[in-house]
Amino acid sequence: MKEFTKLIKIMRQLRDPQKGCPWDLQQTEATLKEYIIEEAYELIEAIDAKSSTGQLEELGDLLLQIIFLAQIHHEKQNFNIKDVIKRISKKLINRHPHIFSDVRVKTPQDVRSNWEKIKKIEKNNPSIISDYPEKISALLAAKKIAEQASSAGFDWKDSSPAETAALKALEKAGEEIGELKKAIQAQAKIRSIPGIPDKKEEISDEIGDILFAVSNIARLMDINPEFALKKTNQKFTTRFRYIEKQLKKQGKDIHEATLEEMEALWQEAKKNNFKSLNTE
Repeated sequence: MKEFTKLIKIMRQLRDPQKGCPWDLQQTEATLKEYIIEEAYELIEAIDAKSSTGQLEELGDLLLQIIFLAQIHHEKQNFNIKDVIKRISKKLINRHPHIFSDVRVKTPQDVRSNWEKIKKIEKNNPSIISDYPEKISALLAAKKIAEQASSAGFDWKDSSPAETAALKALEKAGEEIGELKKAIQAQAKIRSIPGIPDKKEEISDEIGDILFAVSNIARLMDINPEFALKKTNQKFTTRFRYIEKQLKKQGKDIHEATLEEMEALWQEAKKNNFKSLNTE
């Protein structure tokens, strides 16, 4: 494609040792990491906003980071953008044998299962469960781990409608909450007894089990738990800022207000269903 070739040439000019841009020449694999993450999140925001114009802009910005990083590796004689394209093309063909070969599938779950089996063989992994990067969100990793286990049949979903399966997972989450309650109660009992180890590690384990269970419920309902939590974070922030704004109108500082006053304003914000974070 002519436009794609032009973009690669532009990047090579920007990275030209003699005539290139000082800022672009200064960038490395490490310095580009924050921009890759930033552009990916901005693209997600544009998708959430259902803005085709925004997505057009952010797709270009994200593509730039890929071209930029490939150019750096080209200069090091590691690989170039053509190698990147060849690798992903080969991967797509290999992992879609139901399209490019004679394998037959009936459901998206069959496709997912085949994908994980092929991936395990390609990477020579001893386990279906992948080793995820340390910097990936733990909530998102939990969803992916459960998906991979599901591809091997370790799931409620295979024999049940999604809602029934999610309710079973919810029961499991309830069990985990019960175990957390016991651990917290045990911690309260030993708090005043010197020399007895606390239950913090056990409590931490139980909280992790609950988060994993909730992530599994989201997966079964085809909901991304990371995005669900992000939405709740925004909702909480909006309502809390409303409380601050209303107290300020009353001449009160948030630290001076009672819990009852804040709760009343919280319910008011909830009733009004504020969606914008801009409460000023």
